[in-house]
Amino acid sequence: MATVRRRKISISLLIPFAIVAMVFGALIWKKMQASREPHPVPQVHQPDVARKGVLFFVADGTRLAREARELPSCTDTESCVKDLLDELFSGPLGDLKEALPEGAILAGVRLEGNLAVVDVTKAFATDLPVGSSAEMLAVYSIIDTVCFNFPQIARVRITVEGAATNLNHLDLSDPLPPDYSLERETISTDNAAPVIPPAPAAKKGHP
Repeated sequence: MATVRRRKISISLLIPFAIVAMVFGALIWKKMQASREPHPVPQVHQPDVARKGVLFFVADGTRLAREARELPSCTDTESCVKDLLDELFSGPLGDLKEALPEGAILAGVRLEGNLAVVDVTKAFATDLPVGSSAEMLAVYSIIDTVCFNFPQIARVRITVEGAATNLNHLDLSDPLPPDYSLERETISTDNAAPVIPPAPAAKKGHP
């Protein structure tokens, strides 16, 4: 009887130790598994990087001139061109004057290879001041701004509410290359991009 009692006491003592050992074993196993799993890399927020652009406005009422502008980051060329022209249509920040009619609004931008199609509202054509000089400054304000900032774009077609049009003195039915000869002679600003040689003269309509 004493032997049986001693066995019962031994078993009753071993059970708690066995339970404790199992608990510790499970904890150690979980810790080893966790150490083997790759820890997720914390996501670091990258702030949007501003980019610089050059816009063409009017100086002295007769010539185009450049104004440097900081622009928000963009994801593709088409949206970048649209953001750039949105700034142009919003007007200058400095002493330069706006080349575009006040009521003109950018309706859309579409890229076709090295051609940019810039669609504007009807006010672009109807609200322009009378005269060939005002027409040329408005048209090449858009074209030079696009082509200067995006050298891969060689020509720009300006449409009015989706349709090709002619102004009183300029034929806009065909795409036009930039014409940097419309700038004033002295260009010296720290923020502006370097001057590039004038492009060949654009095709213009007859007065």
